[in-house]
Amino acid sequence: MAGIPSDWRKILEKQQYEFAGEHTAVKICTWTKKSLRDEDVCYKERFYGIESHRCCQMSPSIGYCQNRCMFCWRPTEYTMSFPMRGKVDDPKKLVRECIEAQRKQLSGFGGNKMVNKKKFREAQDPNHLAISLAGEPLMYPKLNQLIRETHKQGMTTFVVTNALVPERLKEIEPPTQLYISLDAPDEELFSKIDRSRLKDAWKRLNKSLDIMKNLKNKTRTCIRITCINGLNMVKPEKYAELIRKADPLFVEVKAYMWVGFSQYRLEISNMPMHDEVRHFAEEIGKRCGYKVVDEKEESRVVLLMEKDFRGRKMKF
Repeated sequence: MAGIPSDWRKILEKQQYEFAGEHTAVKICTWTKKSLRDEDVCYKERFYGIESHRCCQMSPSIGYCQNRCMFCWRPTEYTMSFPMRGKVDDPKKLVRECIEAQRKQLSGFGGNKMVNKKKFREAQDPNHLAISLAGEPLMYPKLNQLIRETHKQGMTTFVVTNALVPERLKEIEPPTQLYISLDAPDEELFSKIDRSRLKDAWKRLNKSLDIMKNLKNKTRTCIRITCINGLNMVKPEKYAELIRKADPLFVEVKAYMWVGFSQYRLEISNMPMHDEVRHFAEEIGKRCGYKVVDEKEESRVVLLMEKDFRGRKMKF
């Protein structure tokens, strides 16, 4: 089986990861909890209409990634960069098992007086799969089948990739929205921040940016930049060049958050304030023809587009 080491699995289970397979797991997002208590919602609800209380955050590739990013909130020393070997989780079962795992994790909310009962009932049937929890989804060899199966069940999908498997990205079953993580403006900073195990990682990323441009007529495309104060909030003109290469519909510029295992690699001072993120986003945008169309200060995130449109916020 292509599972993960038992000692790491135990660590993740203690951190409230619910396994739905040998290398697939679900974890309730903070914003799902906040939404259930009517406290706040995720920026993806504000930007795109994704209902926070009905979002299932998961990964079919827990433990598998070619990078050891400095800002990753996971313990990267356990990360496996080699291809999945042996039998992998069945995509036809995964959607059902992820929903069951989500329900199990939500069970304790039913008796909470602070929880919106209507939202709690709706949360039992997620309508969105965020394939972004941990690991690199393109390393799961049956990702296309998983996306198709999810869509068959009437759910939407967001896929977030580090873009280091361009041959699979080129053939991807179009998700509802496809993200590429862009963590640096040039190869030198990319090597320092993402710490890839692949010698040609920067070349692979750039190839994937070209591929993203060709996928624009098949899916909603997005570049996500994680801003790390003192590290990668430089050379906005270089980010602009890479954005023009991919020509995405959206660009999200978001603050690095000093959480999880990243606290052992970075300092709290590396976490920028919202006004710093917004200023940097504007500097990038004016160099590639994108402008700020939305933002969420609580999440320290800014959305750039060339031109906003009515269908940006999806209706369910």
